[in-house]
Amino acid sequence: MIAKIKELMYQPSSIRNIGICAHIDHGKTTLSDNLLAGAGMISEELAGDQRFLDFDEQEQARGITIDAANVSMVHNYHDEEYLINLIDTPGHVDFGGDVTRAMRAVDGAVVVVCAVEGIMPQTETVLRQALKEKVKPVLFINKVDRLINEVKLGPEELSRKFMDIILEANKLVRSMVPEDKKDEWNVDVSDGSVAFGSAYHNWAINVPMMQETGINFKDIIDYCNNDNQKELAQKVPLAEVLLGMVVEHLPSPEVSQQYRCPNIWDGDLESEAGQAMIHTSPDGPLAVMVTNVSVDKHAGEVATGRVYGGTVEQGTEVYLVGSRAKSRVQQVGVYFGPERVATEKVPAGNIVYITGAKGATAGETICSPENKIVEFEGLEHISEPVVTVAVEAKNTKDLPKLIEVLRQTAKEDPTIHVEINEETGEHLVSGMGELHLEVIGVRINNKGVDIQTSEPIVVYRETVAGTAGPVEGKSPNKHNRFYLEIEPLSDEMFKALQNGDIKEGKVKGKEEAATFMEYGLDKEEARRVWDVNNRSLFINATRGIQYLDEVKELLIEGFESALQDGPIANEIAMGMKFKLVDAKLHEDAVHRGPAQVLPAIRKAIYGGMMMAQPALLEPIQKVFINTPSDYMGACTREIQNRRGQIVNMEQDGDMVDIESKVPVAEMFGFAGDIRSAAAGRCLWSTEMVGFERLPRELQGQIVKEIRQRKGLSPEPYGPDHYLG
Repeated sequence: MIAKIKELMYQPSSIRNIGICAHIDHGKTTLSDNLLAGAGMISEELAGDQRFLDFDEQEQARGITIDAANVSMVHNYHDEEYLINLIDTPGHVDFGGDVTRAMRAVDGAVVVVCAVEGIMPQTETVLRQALKEKVKPVLFINKVDRLINEVKLGPEELSRKFMDIILEANKLVRSMVPEDKKDEWNVDVSDGSVAFGSAYHNWAINVPMMQETGINFKDIIDYCNNDNQKELAQKVPLAEVLLGMVVEHLPSPEVSQQYRCPNIWDGDLESEAGQAMIHTSPDGPLAVMVTNVSVDKHAGEVATGRVYGGTVEQGTEVYLVGSRAKSRVQQVGVYFGPERVATEKVPAGNIVYITGAKGATAGETICSPENKIVEFEGLEHISEPVVTVAVEAKNTKDLPKLIEVLRQTAKEDPTIHVEINEETGEHLVSGMGELHLEVIGVRINNKGVDIQTSEPIVVYRETVAGTAGPVEGKSPNKHNRFYLEIEPLSDEMFKALQNGDIKEGKVKGKEEAATFMEYGLDKEEARRVWDVNNRSLFINATRGIQYLDEVKELLIEGFESALQDGPIANEIAMGMKFKLVDAKLHEDAVHRGPAQVLPAIRKAIYGGMMMAQPALLEPIQKVFINTPSDYMGACTREIQNRRGQIVNMEQDGDMVDIESKVPVAEMFGFAGDIRSAAAGRCLWSTEMVGFERLPRELQGQIVKEIRQRKGLSPEPYGPDHYLG
C-alpha cells in the first residue's frame, strides 16, 4: 500500500484530495472508518465502532470529532488506481476553524446529511465554507435505514424526503457557487453525484451502482425490514460506491488548481510560480500552504499543508513568507491515519506533513529561499472567539512552562486567542464556546501543566451609536494636530465586513473602490479608504496636506492599535468609520516621528468615540431546537428567559422546529436546562451569528464588571481626558 501511495503521488490526474464534512452526529467519522476498511486499512468488523480517525483520547471519550484528521489511501476504480487523500472534519460549531483550514487543502467535499434530520444549520455552514474556497461538493444521504426501520417510510415517502434534501442542497450550492460553475456543481441523482446509504451498516447505493447490480430502493426496504443489512453491505459496499463517486465527480489537483489558485493566491498568475501552481507542476518554484500545525513529543512541530507548486524535499532549506524566516525541512511525507509515513519528497497536488518548519502557523506560505513568492490569502475563519477563561498554573514553578504550552496551543489551534499579560500575570484564553475551552483546558493538562480555569467570561466589542467630529488630537509636543470625524458603519457595510466580502488590510489599489461603493460608500470616500481593520474603515478625506504621505504608515498603525482596546472597557472596537478631515504637521521630520503621531491619532480616536455615544456589542448565537409540540411552550420559555428572540417556528408532523437568537452571555448552562424543559426529548444546535448592540439599560452594569475584572477604574474617562 505505502509503495503504491509513493508511486501515485507523482500522477496528479490520479489524485483526489477530499474532505468529509457535515453537521454534528450526521455520521462523518463512521463513514471515514468504513472507507478505510474498504481500502483494507482497518478491520471491517470494527469499522464504525472503532472511530479510527478520532485518535485523540478526548474525541474517544466525548464521541465527537475535535480535530481534522488526515489519511491517504489507494482505491481501484474501473481497473485504474487512484490516491485518495481524505480529511475527516469536525461537525461541532465550536471546532468550525478546523473545517475552514481543511477546505484550503482539499479540492472536493463529501457533504454528509442525515436522512432523518435533513440539512441542518452546520451543514449549511460547512457547505458555505467549502464553496467559498471553491471546493466542489457531492452529497451522501446517510442513515437511510433509520427512515425505513424507525420512521417507517414507504418508497414514495422516501423519494419525497430525498428530493427535499437534494433540492435544499442545490439551492445552497446555487446561491454560493462561482457563476461559471452554477450548472456543473449541482448534485444530481441521475449522474451519480448523490449516494444514499448507512455508514453504520456499511452499505450505499447511487444510480450507477443500481444499474450495475440491479438493486433498487424496493430491495433496500426489504433488506432493512428483514434485518439483513449485512448481506446488502456485501452486494453494495459503501467504500466502493463512495470512492467511485469521489473519483468520478470530484476534480483532480490538475483540474482544480486552474480555478482555485486565482481564488486563494494574490500573486501574478503569469509568473513562473503562478504557472507552476495552475499546471500543478512538480518542477516549478515551491509553494506550500500550511493548513494545520500540531506538536508531537518526538518530532516537535508538525506542519500539515497542501503542496500547490514545486516539490517539497527532505533536508532542503525553505522560506516562511509570513514569518520572514528560513528553516530546514527535516522530514516530509503523507498521513496514514494516526501514523505518518516519511517519503523523501512530496510533489505538487498532494497533502503533506513537514517537520522542522519551525515557527510555521496555519495560513503560512512556504517557498524556497531563492524563489520567494507572494503569500497565499489568509484563512478567514467564519466565527471568532467569543468566550474567555483565565488560566492559572496550580504550582507557581509551572509558570514558565504554562506560557510555553499556551503559545504552543495557540499555534495548534489558530481559532483560539491567547493573551499573556506579563505585568498582571493573567493568562486569558478565548475560544468559540464552553466545549472548545474545556477541550483546550484538558489538552494543557495533558502537556504536563496542572491548571485551574476561571468561570467562562463573554467577549464584548466596542462601537459607537452616534456621530462626532471634527475631533482634534494633539501630539505630546503640540506641533501636530489631526482632525477626525467618527460615525457608525452602515448595516450593509458592517455585514459585508463580517461575512468577509470585503478583505481586511491596507487598501492597495483603486480597484477596491468599486467593492466599497457596492456596499454603500459614496464614490469620493470609496476612493480614499486607506485601511480596513477590525471591521472599521480609516478614510483620508483631506486634500493637499503637506508631509501627510510621510506619516501615512504611522496613522494607520495608530488607528489599528487604538482599535485593539477601546476606551470604555478595553475591549476590541469595531464597526466604525473614521474620516481624517484635516491635519497640521510640523515641517521638521524630527518633530513628527512615531512618539508624536501615534499618541495624537489614538487620542483623537478615543476622544471621538467617547463623544459619539459609545456602545457595547455582544456576541449572539442562533439556537435551533427540534422538539415534540407538547414541549414547545417549555422550550420557548427557556429561550425567552435568556433574553432570546424567537425568529421562526415550523410544525412538521408532531414535531416543532424553533429557530431563535440568544446572547452568548445567557447561554451558560443551557444544555442541562433545555433537556429538563423538554424531558430530554429535543435535539438542539447553535451557530454563531456575529455581534449585536447590547441593550442600553444593561451597558452601565456590564462596563463596570469588565473594568473591575481588568483592574481599571470603575468609570471610563470622559472625552476631555483624551482631548484636553
